[in-house]
Amino acid sequence: MAIERTLILVKPDGVQRGLAGEVINRFETRGLKIVGLKLMRITEALAGKHYAPHVGKPFYKGLVSFMTSSPVVAMVLEGPKAIDACRKVMGKTFCTDAEPGTIRGDLGVSRGMNLVHGSDSAESAKREIELFFNSNELLEYTRAGDAWVVNDEDRA
Repeated sequence: MAIERTLILVKPDGVQRGLAGEVINRFETRGLKIVGLKLMRITEALAGKHYAPHVGKPFYKGLVSFMTSSPVVAMVLEGPKAIDACRKVMGKTFCTDAEPGTIRGDLGVSRGMNLVHGSDSAESAKREIELFFNSNELLEYTRAGDAWVVNDEDRA
């Protein structure tokens, strides 16, 4: 396994519903380490860059409007196979398809507002992290419990 970093966004519906702490807790409980965290408002320009792969799709304008409508919590998480781990914690895209025990399965109520975004690949994670965070906003540190989450096999 490799130690990876990934971008997670608590979307406007998660912030407005007061679920940011619950969402962050789910990832920390899984053993992932927060290396960057901020509350921010996404501009139309940033949303356009972030969702560039979806330009021209029928849902694009609504997605940009939704993501710029209210603050989001942006975070970079780190851990063994962090991208896959985060996607499992989040659950399937639509809450009606998401398993109980996942963020979307337990907390989701709308197909159009699904609480959280997570990078879907190493390439996306790299691109998205660079969009939302400057390198000086990401911290390197060791947590007291890291030895119980990451071992030598994970670093290989």
